[in-house]
Amino acid sequence: MTLKRRSDGTLLNSRRAEICRTAAQIFRARGYDATSVGDLARALKMTKAGLYLYFTGKEALLYEILSVGLDQVRDEIATPVRTVRDPEARLRELVVRHARIVTRAHGAVASLVDETRALPPPARRRIEERMRVYFDLMRNTLVELKAKGRLRDVDVTVAAFSLLGMIFWLPRWFHHGGRLSEDQVAEEIAHIALAGVLRRPPARAPRSHRRGARRRLRGVEAVPNRRPLDT
Repeated sequence: MTLKRRSDGTLLNSRRAEICRTAAQIFRARGYDATSVGDLARALKMTKAGLYLYFTGKEALLYEILSVGLDQVRDEIATPVRTVRDPEARLRELVVRHARIVTRAHGAVASLVDETRALPPPARRRIEERMRVYFDLMRNTLVELKAKGRLRDVDVTVAAFSLLGMIFWLPRWFHHGGRLSEDQVAEEIAHIALAGVLRRPPARAPRSHRRGARRRLRGVEAVPNRRPLDT
């Protein structure tokens, strides 16, 4: 049996990973509180006793799902994005990469963020601390943009939460196989997000238009003053 080791040392085999994927989808569809261990066992075509061989209960399963999701955020978003020096490019990468993950996974993990309340306090604190690391990466990027005069007059904390809210809302309306692909939606979200928080210099007219305007201005200045026409 092929095993995969997570960063915290937990071994994940294919069956355990399958349980996490299926449970995440069921929790999203029915709600965590409305889903029983029996519901999960039936969906996985196994007994409750068999499910307990992998997890001690729903709370342990939820913790595993959130942990694996945060591993993905770290590996596919935070780690590569930290190498981007320009804060505007970094912010764009944050939004695009996160939106792609959320749409790819049908939002199963993203929709469970609010369910951290169901975890025991020690487990909840560990998850919230990891979430905070990612939030701080986005907020600090906005702080850097503000220091460079490239951010609109907005509160960076409100802006960071708003950007994350746009991303987390994606699974509620995005449908695979629709008019737009995952990548197209991610790019659109990034464009809207950056346009909302970045301060842009006034758009300049094309060079040919500027030359024409100067010629017209000189022509007006060259015309002598005339008396109004008699009516």
